[in-house]
Amino acid sequence: MLEYRIDRRSGIATYVQIVQQTKQALRLGLLEPGDKLPTAREVVEATAINPNTVLKAYRELEREGLVEAKRGLGTFIRKSLGSAPAESPLHGELADWARRARDAGLERDDVAALFTSVLEQHFEGDGEA
Repeated sequence: MLEYRIDRRSGIATYVQIVQQTKQALRLGLLEPGDKLPTAREVVEATAINPNTVLKAYRELEREGLVEAKRGLGTFIRKSLGSAPAESPLHGELADWARRARDAGLERDDVAALFTSVLEQHFEGDGEA
């Protein structure tokens, strides 16, 4: 089951972090249509956030057509995103690159900025990168 990790220092709204992490899990194939998301209560217990924040994130995912709430049963994945499974050879190559960047003394934010600039360069005009 998906476990959300909330970074309170990121400056990104908590509900947006939940939406982003759910989408990432969909893109990586960690979540598939029919899978059940953790209940709001489970997320609250694991992260100590407000239940309304979880519900806001789930409503956003539902608005985007990615999940479906079934009264009394839970919230379920409706469709997947992307085609980059976690076991892809590219995942290993990227993990190696990230290790080399860390070993070279780059901080997490430096790596993120570098990676984002490369994404923007190679995926310009593709919308969400």
